[in-house]
Amino acid sequence: MNLDELPPLPAAPRRIYCDRTLNLRALGAVGFDMDYTLVHYRTEAWERRAYEYARRPLLERGWPLDGLDFDPTLVALGLILDLELGNLVKANRFGYVKRAFHGTASLDHEEQRRVYARTHVDLAEPRWVFMNTLFALSEACLYSQCVDLLDAGALPDVLGYEALYRVVRSGVDEAHMLGELKADIVAHPERYIEPDPEVPLALMDLRCAGKQVLLITNSEWSYTRDIMRHAIDPFMPEGQTWRDLFDLVVVGSRKPAFFTDRSPVFELVDEDGLLRPHVGPLKKGEVYLGGHASLVEQSIGVSGEEILYVGDHIFSDINVSKRVLRWRTGLIVRDLEAELSALEEFKPAQAQLSQLMIDKERLEHAFSLARLHKLRLERGYGPQPAEDAATLSARMLTLRSELVALDARIAPLAKRASSLAHPRWGLSMRAGNDKSHLARQIERNADIYTSRVSNFLHNTPFVYLRSPRGSLPHDSGPTGGVPGV
Repeated sequence: MNLDELPPLPAAPRRIYCDRTLNLRALGAVGFDMDYTLVHYRTEAWERRAYEYARRPLLERGWPLDGLDFDPTLVALGLILDLELGNLVKANRFGYVKRAFHGTASLDHEEQRRVYARTHVDLAEPRWVFMNTLFALSEACLYSQCVDLLDAGALPDVLGYEALYRVVRSGVDEAHMLGELKADIVAHPERYIEPDPEVPLALMDLRCAGKQVLLITNSEWSYTRDIMRHAIDPFMPEGQTWRDLFDLVVVGSRKPAFFTDRSPVFELVDEDGLLRPHVGPLKKGEVYLGGHASLVEQSIGVSGEEILYVGDHIFSDINVSKRVLRWRTGLIVRDLEAELSALEEFKPAQAQLSQLMIDKERLEHAFSLARLHKLRLERGYGPQPAEDAATLSARMLTLRSELVALDARIAPLAKRASSLAHPRWGLSMRAGNDKSHLARQIERNADIYTSRVSNFLHNTPFVYLRSPRGSLPHDSGPTGGVPGV
């Protein structure tokens, strides 16, 4: 067949990206988380409401928060809170801070260098809090705003930035624990849920291709039932519901403990949530509360690398399931679509920027050579240059002028590149020319990543996902990357 006649590959925003080669044909089961995985929320609406609930107990403490509101421009996925200094930072894959804000104010280059030149971000240290899920945005926004208040002396009952975080965090936890936020979402799901009509067909394809499809979520039954009814049922064939998509449903799973502990399991008796203790293998088509991953493996007759689990949380969904059980892992990165679109739109400017960076490297090399030749001439060592000192000085002056002019052309392009997809923080997967800390965590923990579950529909249940050849700095010679994020 003529290659030109073949159907095109999925567009970049709908592809599944691969860190470790994965043959979907070899899988016996695919499990999914619900929130921000099977079901996407309108992030700003959801986080704004979460922010309002988290702010309420702080207002009751007498904190002056009346004029504050959720500001999505302050925060982004993949940032890190520095509880020692009250900063919000973006780090590269090596843990070096590339951009920082204290509270809501940007640290200039010199201040950032003074503060972080000798600091390495290690997420194992309690100093750092990693925002690896969209649920963290409201928390980080509120914390940054409260840092400003603490610095202004408006929070006299708080001693330090770490103590401040604990108070803010307790407000966030209270907002979730009381259930009022979820009650709002259930009452008005159209405000908060972004429907994806393609999800049911993607799951049907997986089941019909011979894979058992699982739903494993930390959400309780009543919330799971109502949210899935709204998000999935309108797009199901007549006479079917979301329950028909799954071989097994586990709610209240308590991840990450679900992958490590052996908690008791309860069977759902009716739609209203009546439970009874369950002993023995889990039955196909039923709903359970609690339990553990090993019981799921025993019940479905599939284990280890034959199971792919897809979620949005790097640690509770992805890291533990891979490390403990050797399940294959897939991460949903919702921001990926916007970032890929921004990169596509920026392509012509990026090509220009890359060429300018090559030109700059050549000019810098010529300047350095002239400087070295002048040094050898003045010190009288090594091969002597043909030009005299005055000629070399004049050349250096000309090259410096050209570099200054070139930098003036580079600067606006570099500024645009640094704010792609987010005005403050830029691309979540990039930190300057390097991978961001978020990208490194994804690379380490997720076998595959994609922007939404329905991308399985576009890639088919039979796709062989191959990891790309790892690139090294010497593979392509001098090129200009995306600078300055």
